[in-house]
Amino acid sequence: MEIYKDLSNPDNQQFEELLNSQLSKINIEEGKIIEGKINKITEKYVFLHVDGLKSEPVLDINELKTMGLGEKIKIGEKISVLLEKLEDKMGEVVVSASKAQKIKGWDKLVEAYEKKEPIMGKITSKCKGGCIVEHIETGSLMFLPGSQISDKPLKDISHLMNEPQKFALIKLDKIRGNACVSRREIISSFKKEDKAKIIEKYKVGDIIKGAEVKGYSTFGCFFNVNNELDVLVHLQEISYSRVNHPDEVFTIGEKHDLKVISVDKEKLQVGCSVKQMSPDPFEHIENYELNKVYKAKVTKIMDFGAFCELEPGLTTLLHSSELSWTKKNLSAKKMFKIGDEIDCVITEIDKDKRRVAISHRLTLENPFEIFNKKYPIGTIVNGEVINKNEYSLFVKIDDINVDAFLHCNDLTYLNNGEEELTKYKKGDKITVKVLEIKVEEQKIRVGYKQTQKDPLDWFSDKKKNQTITVKIISTDNKGLTVRPEGCEMDFVIKKSQIAINSGDARPSRFTGGEKIDCAISELDLEKRKISLSMKLLEEIEKKEALEKYGAEGSGKNLPFSSLSEDLKKKDKEK
Repeated sequence: MEIYKDLSNPDNQQFEELLNSQLSKINIEEGKIIEGKINKITEKYVFLHVDGLKSEPVLDINELKTMGLGEKIKIGEKISVLLEKLEDKMGEVVVSASKAQKIKGWDKLVEAYEKKEPIMGKITSKCKGGCIVEHIETGSLMFLPGSQISDKPLKDISHLMNEPQKFALIKLDKIRGNACVSRREIISSFKKEDKAKIIEKYKVGDIIKGAEVKGYSTFGCFFNVNNELDVLVHLQEISYSRVNHPDEVFTIGEKHDLKVISVDKEKLQVGCSVKQMSPDPFEHIENYELNKVYKAKVTKIMDFGAFCELEPGLTTLLHSSELSWTKKNLSAKKMFKIGDEIDCVITEIDKDKRRVAISHRLTLENPFEIFNKKYPIGTIVNGEVINKNEYSLFVKIDDINVDAFLHCNDLTYLNNGEEELTKYKKGDKITVKVLEIKVEEQKIRVGYKQTQKDPLDWFSDKKKNQTITVKIISTDNKGLTVRPEGCEMDFVIKKSQIAINSGDARPSRFTGGEKIDCAISELDLEKRKISLSMKLLEEIEKKEALEKYGAEGSGKNLPFSSLSEDLKKKDKEK
């Protein structure tokens, strides 16, 4: 090394110049992309030679194949890599070919974005909200939103998959390294010049024949004109009647004549109107009268009804609730088809809101009025159970298409109504009595028990405080269940009504099957309230004994434990 210290020697000066010139050619810095030459290949790795590095960088063969560089794995081939570290903990050089490719691709995308130049790519797959596009030159992946695929809705994009085509870069996120592209912008740019020439042909007042409904929005409907121009018909220009959404009036693919009402050459837009193709029908709405029958043409059928035309331009909604008297939520599709002329009655005319309401069922005879005339309240009729729920039956009367309501409480006098309800099923024949008819509310109520003998008729010749004989059916802690002789209905004598003396008011005194006397404590046949009491009978008999036997001694033979005391009280009062 001593020879290099003496720089006065011409040979040493020459060597120094050669050394400096060689090092100046090599610019080695971490974070930069460099090129390395393959000088060795093993089963798993590729070794690169890079001038200026003290050791050979190593690349994984699988990484290169994944990047599509399998063909370049040959001795002497050059590969671009990113120099991540000049020396790691093990003293090795760390490089990455995939990161170098991404950086190179990103730089090219940035350059194209800044110059507003299109790039070549191909759609490789679908994803949520759009597609993934691969940059053909660098392999970088970009996002293509669904709205940017084409300038018109596409149901199928299989013909666009893996086909090289141009895309416009519309957004770059340098921090996250994300790119967003548009195919629609490329298509629109080609059409823009042609569209300006097309719009030149139109002027306000022109009539466009046979424009096709292309699509809807919340603010209007788009029409395709001769496959060369899309025009907008605003919601307010669709009809003289109120329209909430274009699909209430139009169907995709339909053709209509339009009138040009505006032309914007700067925005390249043409505005049209459908309603101005006909005179305003509300100018002579006085020709129509309420509650009068008119012919209407079905123009569109919806889930909630049908749109009908009284005359060209005068469209009105026939709601599903106005289709039938008896069937609720009836579908208009089952009754009509587009083009049918049907009878309807005008039920409302609102000039301020420009609204006309119609009804089809009013042109039909009201079955509830027919029922009211044929089967007035109190009539017994035959019917069939057509439906049931947890508390009632619905009965269809044989010769009239109306459903009558039968509550479970009107099924029987004897048993629990809900238990009785379980005995019935759809299709059962049943005889019922008409209890209530409300024509305006379209309600009919019937009963089955009213056609049977009322067990309470047994009490029709009875009166309050009268003594009757009953048979004990069962006993429990609450009292006695008894049935009067000759009656089919059971009654309950409460524990408190068994005896005057609380010690004797025990249901356990009885085993069931015994016949006992009791008094009627409450009797109201209209309200169907009847109560029985053994205690009351005891009080009545005690009172009669007091009135009959005035002396204390004569009462000692009576079977009443407190009679003697009562007689003493009576003497004191005298």
